[in-house]
Amino acid sequence: MAVLVAYDASEPAQKAVEHAFTTYPDHEIVLLRVIEAADGAPSASVKIAQDMIREREEEVAEEFPDETWEIVGDPDLEFRTELVAGNPSREIVSYAADNDIDHIIVGSHGRSGLSRVLLGSVAEKVVRRSPVPVTVMR
Repeated sequence: MAVLVAYDASEPAQKAVEHAFTTYPDHEIVLLRVIEAADGAPSASVKIAQDMIREREEEVAEEFPDETWEIVGDPDLEFRTELVAGNPSREIVSYAADNDIDHIIVGSHGRSGLSRVLLGSVAEKVVRRSPVPVTVMR
């Protein structure tokens, strides 16, 4: 079983990581970080995002383990990290569908009412579009 954790370093995302490792200790854990690219961005913007990914790959490879060890407290945990560019909810759902993910865990800031309408909700979109079960952490 593979579990995808949408990770953006926020407090809810850290709770999602902790939940993944405590609830699914014997499963493959994939931490996915999405560099947000605006919808309809010109190809130059996509090229810039792709360049950002290449530039950050080494840094992210080092950041994820350190951040995760701080959250979970066990440097022997095994997990995989992935970095993609695009719309966060679409990229999370797409990654899950394309990579045999069995479960998604995503953090939510718990916004409601007008702030949720104005800002949108990645977690809500993932829940509605996901081909697999989703756990939302607040």
